[in-house]
Amino acid sequence: MDFRTCYVAFETRAETPLTVAGRLDVPLTEPGQDPARTPAVLICHGSDGVDGRGQFHAQALRAAGWSTLELDMWAARGTVRGAVGRPKTVPETLPDAFAALSFLAKQPEVDPRRIAIMGFSWGGVVSVLSATRRYAEVLAEPGLGFVAHAAFYPVLWSYNRAPGHEFADLTGAPVLIQAGGADAYDTPEVCDAFLGGLDPATRGRVTLVVHEGATHAFDRDLPAKTIEDPYAHNGKGGPVRFEFDPKAAGAARDNVVRFFGEAFAKVPA
Repeated sequence: MDFRTCYVAFETRAETPLTVAGRLDVPLTEPGQDPARTPAVLICHGSDGVDGRGQFHAQALRAAGWSTLELDMWAARGTVRGAVGRPKTVPETLPDAFAALSFLAKQPEVDPRRIAIMGFSWGGVVSVLSATRRYAEVLAEPGLGFVAHAAFYPVLWSYNRAPGHEFADLTGAPVLIQAGGADAYDTPEVCDAFLGGLDPATRGRVTLVVHEGATHAFDRDLPAKTIEDPYAHNGKGGPVRFEFDPKAAGAARDNVVRFFGEAFAKVPA
């Protein structure tokens, strides 16, 4: 299937609206033909902004026949990349995701009943929190919702601990979390205890996959680096290593395609 790339912008529903930009890829339609309505996946970047991780996964998503929209949440805010310039809290960027949901639902190439969300680190937290009724019922347009949520290394220690990161009372859509076993944001015991710390109703909707030996940003195919982040080491702050792991990255990408495919298939025709 051939795709057309468009660079788009739309307004959020935040108290102070912002105009958020993104890259939209939809199936190419021949002149005179009605567009085929495909499932779509919204992709949300991490603190470093758009850096290649989104397109690494988007290639596989489009190969499955799905449209993709990768947001640039930082451009509208004029922030520099990294922990220094990002907004103070992840919930500040949730209106971006739900505005993107509304935008995608209006596209003639997209099936509005089959829209999913995924993200990396900061964007992973966006994906996780957007699965809660607390945010979905306030920020989503009536009748719209994400059918599945996939999060990569979304700072597991923070849920039900950090303000605004309450993770309970889900919308009912499934959640896939993929983490690195050597991620410096979370100690190993945090990953081990994460599911057990959720209430039974929430735990039943969540799948956690830990890629042993993988660092934070293990699917970032760029030179390795170490950053400083106050959210690292269970919120104590400190250095975080980013190192590409081809095996983990490939497995994680396959997991996401399979996860979304199963979710899309459950939506009645």
